Amino acid sequence: MMAGPGRSTRIIYHAMKSSLDVKAVIIEKQVSRYRFLTRRAKKLGYWNVIGQILFRSIVVPCLKVASVKRAREIMNHYGLSDADIPEAVIRRVASVNANETIAILKEIGPDIVIVNGTRIISRGVLNSVPAKFINLHAGITPLYRGVHGAYWAIVQGDYQACGVTVHLVDAGIDTGAVLEQALIRFGRADNFTTYPLLQIAVGIPLLRGAVQSALEDRLEPKPGASGVSRMWSHPTIWEYLRWRWFRGVK
Repeated sequence: MMAGPGRSTRIIYHAMKSSLDVKAVIIEKQVSRYRFLTRRAKKLGYWNVIGQILFRSIVVPCLKVASVKRAREIMNHYGLSDADIPEAVIRRVASVNANETIAILKEIGPDIVIVNGTRIISRGVLNSVPAKFINLHAGITPLYRGVHGAYWAIVQGDYQACGVTVHLVDAGIDTGAVLEQALIRFGRADNFTTYPLLQIAVGIPLLRGAVQSALEDRLEPKPGASGVSRMWSHPTIWEYLRWRWFRGVK
């Protein structure tokens, strides 16, 4: 695996190791908050970034507290585990694009690299070993690239594109060939913090199937959802409040 730190990485690791020989989990360090926010501000504007910071520092913690029971229900229903990954299998790197990452990949010689929550992976890394890089993306591509695909699909009333995609990784952002897609079913108890859990839960069997197909050399890319490809980012606090008040989207 090649991943960022976080709960989703732990869940995917435990789900996959039950049926696969996971040689290592390469975990990259998070980009410094200052560098991350500076880059985002240049791209989205300072006002939007301030709104995103307020959303993540005020709204998200409140939603997490309110959703503890629901999150545990999802974990139990789908048999998921978010226990710590054993340190013995973790290889920590500064970035997935660092030379040390390439060295680790060449050392291990993987057949498949499962990707989760990393920065954009460079062509040099993708071409460093003859392995398929496969990602579980929390959104239906190409309509919902970026982050929080289920939330934005619900905001748009686009329930037929509220789901998850398993795809091959290329040098773009969620632009790789689609392998599998599936929709999620959410209820009144769900919100911004539980949609991703549902996406992971529904996506894990698809990921297992795609990995097995890759190991047997029978991957068959499929057309993605039809429509305009679009990148989505974190909502601002005022966007979230607007859609919650006027459309009831939590």
